[in-house]
Amino acid sequence: KTKKPMTLTEIQSATAPEVALFSTLTEAQLRNRLEPEKGIFIAESPKVIQVALDKGYEPIALLCEKKHITGDAASIIAQCERMYKRSDSSFPVYTGSREVLSELTGYTLTRGVLCAMRRPSLPAIETLCKQARRIVVIDGVVDTTNIGAIFRSAAALGIDAVLLTRSSCDPLNRRAVRVSMGSVFLVPWTWLDEPIPTLHRYGYKTAAMALTDQSVSLDDAQLAREPRCHQWW
Repeated sequence: KTKKPMTLTEIQSATAPEVALFSTLTEAQLRNRLEPEKGIFIAESPKVIQVALDKGYEPIALLCEKKHITGDAASIIAQCERMYKRSDSSFPVYTGSREVLSELTGYTLTRGVLCAMRRPSLPAIETLCKQARRIVVIDGVVDTTNIGAIFRSAAALGIDAVLLTRSSCDPLNRRAVRVSMGSVFLVPWTWLDEPIPTLHRYGYKTAAMALTDQSVSLDDAQLAREPRCHQWW
């Protein structure tokens, strides 16, 4: 069955109800804690959105400046049309002037494209740890910029997975996604609901980085003697 082409709607006001998910919903409402399977998140900028789409994240709606419809967002819109799962309607694309979009989002969009996407089901911690050799644990980090930077560094260093305590910021927060440059879609992650020391039972040894006089140098001989892999299954 041939899918319908996109539905293009021009927004004249920042209070238009059609685009409430891009502006008025809080992070808690986006995450939908009572029904996580219905949660969404917002990805920003063509490159970041493209990474998410390539990793199979489901698009719900797109918001962009008029000029990007046939420009930077053209290939993204085409891919969203193919991936859109609602058979009773076509993929919704909302557009408007830069002024209206700035009022709607609260700031001037650098690349003028936002995409609302469905939150994925997260892997079980046991499954994730079984497949990973090196993991990063994020404990109590509440700054969205830091979360994004940690994921970007983890991807650059070849880290296999990231675990976050519930006291940490959501990796799919809009700013965290933007700062990570899409790395939150590339590095598998999940929430750590167990005490951190229980990771030892999965075969992991823990190491923390700290700027103190008691810290051990990365080229310390004892660290060099540590085995570089683990096996517990």
